[in-house]
Amino acid sequence: MERITVVKIGGHVIDDPAALARFQRDFAALPGAKILVHGGGKLATRLAERLELKVELVEGRRITDKGTLDVVTMVYAGLVNKQLVAGLQAAGCNALGLSGADGNIVLAGRRPPQPVDYGFVGDIVRVDSELLRRLLDAGLTPVFSAIMHDGAGTLLNCNADSVASALATALARIAPTDLIYCFEKRGVLGDPDDERSLIREITPVGYAALRTQGVIRGGMIPKVENALKAVEQGVRSVSIRRADRLLADDGTTIRNSQLSTPD
Repeated sequence: MERITVVKIGGHVIDDPAALARFQRDFAALPGAKILVHGGGKLATRLAERLELKVELVEGRRITDKGTLDVVTMVYAGLVNKQLVAGLQAAGCNALGLSGADGNIVLAGRRPPQPVDYGFVGDIVRVDSELLRRLLDAGLTPVFSAIMHDGAGTLLNCNADSVASALATALARIAPTDLIYCFEKRGVLGDPDDERSLIREITPVGYAALRTQGVIRGGMIPKVENALKAVEQGVRSVSIRRADRLLADDGTTIRNSQLSTPD
């Protein structure tokens, strides 16, 4: 493989049928081997509210009790995953829907309860990059939900940005790998209400300042932190951009300050 692209798609696009259809066409047209990682948080939140389950987020990360775990598993690994796979098949992309438990492909460990008890939330421990390579060599496009497992029979809800970062990092040992986070904004914005305030590049030092200033907050925190971790561990490039700009070269680029900007 000459290159691998890992793309993460967020809930806003999944909630918009027209935007999702365009994204699926663009993703199918993306050249080379590729993997899709998806969230689906808003649909899970709506279902949890209908079931009168408490929804709680801390710095963009969901607190997952047993009832919430059941909901996110049904929504992420079930409804959303299979809808995405079906849409990609219609767009000519031979997609394969997966969770981390399938093929034991991604192993996670339950997050320690300190300083925040996130419940059934996991952090990635291991990725079977060899199995991923075989799937990609077979012409398949894995589509991952953020539901992983601990190897002992327990499912865990993982942050989809973290899953995308871990997959890209593992695949970077096989071939040059790029990571793209797609959502509803142009990228990281200095003013979230002004698309013209795009921050075109973020380095570790710049991120620390932007977080202190409150420019980067909420759900953007894990996204940028995982992007920084990925480039530090060998991913060629990470970008954050609008889902309808998947095939364009714009948005915010995340790079290690000690490395030159990738071509």
